[in-house]
Amino acid sequence: MVWKMISSTIEPAVILLLTSLLAVLGAVVFRSRQHVGQLKQSSAEIHQEERRVFDFLHGLGAAFSEGVPSSELHRLIVEGAMATLKADDGALYLADRSGKNLLPSFLSKGCPPLVAVPSGVAPESLESFLRLQAVPVGSGLLGEASSWGEPRFLRRRGDFPEALRSQGLGYAVIGPLVYRQKLLGVLALTRKPGGDPFSDTKIELFKAVAEQSAFALFNRAIHLAAGEKLAMDHDLQVAGEIQKILLPADAPEIAGYEVGGLNLPARTLSGDYFDYIAVDADHVGIAIADVSGKGVPAALIMAMCRSALRSQAPGNLSPAAVLKAVNRQLYPDMKEDMFISMAYVILEPATGSVLMARAGHDAPFLHRANGSVECLNPKGMAVGIDDGGVFDRICADHSFGLESGDLLLLYTDGITEALDSEGEEFGTERLCGELRDLAGEGAGEILHRLARSVRAFAENRPQHDDITLIALRKL
Repeated sequence: MVWKMISSTIEPAVILLLTSLLAVLGAVVFRSRQHVGQLKQSSAEIHQEERRVFDFLHGLGAAFSEGVPSSELHRLIVEGAMATLKADDGALYLADRSGKNLLPSFLSKGCPPLVAVPSGVAPESLESFLRLQAVPVGSGLLGEASSWGEPRFLRRRGDFPEALRSQGLGYAVIGPLVYRQKLLGVLALTRKPGGDPFSDTKIELFKAVAEQSAFALFNRAIHLAAGEKLAMDHDLQVAGEIQKILLPADAPEIAGYEVGGLNLPARTLSGDYFDYIAVDADHVGIAIADVSGKGVPAALIMAMCRSALRSQAPGNLSPAAVLKAVNRQLYPDMKEDMFISMAYVILEPATGSVLMARAGHDAPFLHRANGSVECLNPKGMAVGIDDGGVFDRICADHSFGLESGDLLLLYTDGITEALDSEGEEFGTERLCGELRDLAGEGAGEILHRLARSVRAFAENRPQHDDITLIALRKL
């Protein structure tokens, strides 16, 4: 009887306990299945994000392999970033060469303005306005974003500057594009008002997109710079070939004399100049010049000098008068930090009489047949420094004669200022000694052996200045 009473009391409790346990178990199973479903959904979302990132990177890689134009790369960056973060619109602004402004490179169709739009801009002109509007670095939303250390979300109306709040912006994520501490631009993605804001999990995704975009833009810039350098090198090579045409290909044949000229540029283009000019039927002009500086600017001034000299020399038997005229012609077009040193010689072959004027140029050497060497050092100042008031008073003709066996050497300072491994200059004394040793040789041989001597002295290190030599020897 007691057992029956106990059993009748326990059974409802057990049933209630079992029912409770089943309910708890059911809830656990439900939550587990729900969690599994959420995990599957998260896994699918992660997989989709990975796929979108992969597609983005694949698009950038394909752009490089196919050599697409920069404008196409900019489009791929914006549209790829939009697809990756499921944005409605996007814009890419790139830093200009000065690094002081951001220039619009690509804006998706209908992208809301990220810069303040003046009230006078008509709706039909808005797109053109946005594509032409530069943004000073540090000014406005985009200009300030260029200095942010990392991307930022703008999820509320108050996150946008007041000037932008009425321009159709809903949500945005904006960040600078930086590679090797160099600002390349700013990338912005937007969503329309009323849609979903960007979630916090998207910030790492945006960072990855921004990093890869910056890397792509940097490499594109390097590629373009390399292409520009190749094109420039080619242009310089062509310019060098043209410049060679401006220099005498062969020395003139002068009865009773040997003449030789040699020009060794330090770079593709030379700032040195030499020339032979038929003054009249009885006189020959020989000129040598050295433009301050090197490269393209010096080569251009050299061409101007040649033109001026050739326009003034014919028929004029005074070297000083010619140099004065050349100075007056070139001075107005010379920059303050540029000048030309020149020496101009007029030879009368029949008598051996020589007139020379010097415009700040290195003093020529006159090696006499008896072995003595004279340094011809008449006064003169460089061309292009003075308008003529001082130049004309200083520059004057200096006369001397050439006898059989005499040798006149004109040169530019590229040879005397050549340096050895200890920093010592070749110098005028060494040049004078070489000239004494070689004076018995022909004019052309003297020049080539002098060039070999200076190269040996410099131990074949790169030449740092142009070298020009002219030898005139009376037989």
